[in-house]
Amino acid sequence: MNSFDLLNVYEKVAHITADMLVAAQANDWDLLTKLENDCSNHVSTLREFEGPSELPEDLKAKKIIIIKKILADDRAIRDITEPWMQNLANLMKSSSTSRKLSQSYGANQMG
Repeated sequence: MNSFDLLNVYEKVAHITADMLVAAQANDWDLLTKLENDCSNHVSTLREFEGPSELPEDLKAKKIIIIKKILADDRAIRDITEPWMQNLANLMKSSSTSRKLSQSYGANQMG
């Protein structure tokens, strides 16, 4: 895979992360999960084939812009998903605590 092919993969990742951001903003977790899998596949390709290469300055600048866009979208996605994940973890902890209390002291037990 040559440098131009890799740049195309970076562009695909940028499009996917943009779609991921839209999915996260819409709370479409199923779509977000699907897109994360697609993105992961492309990133695996980059990891496999990326290496030291000399790009012309204009393409190097384009690659930098693409990477910055990917990182910005990733940060925005995390800003949406991390609080949601924390709320989910709190709900699960609360549910687990309630279940343990119920098991320990008996559900609907009258004093």
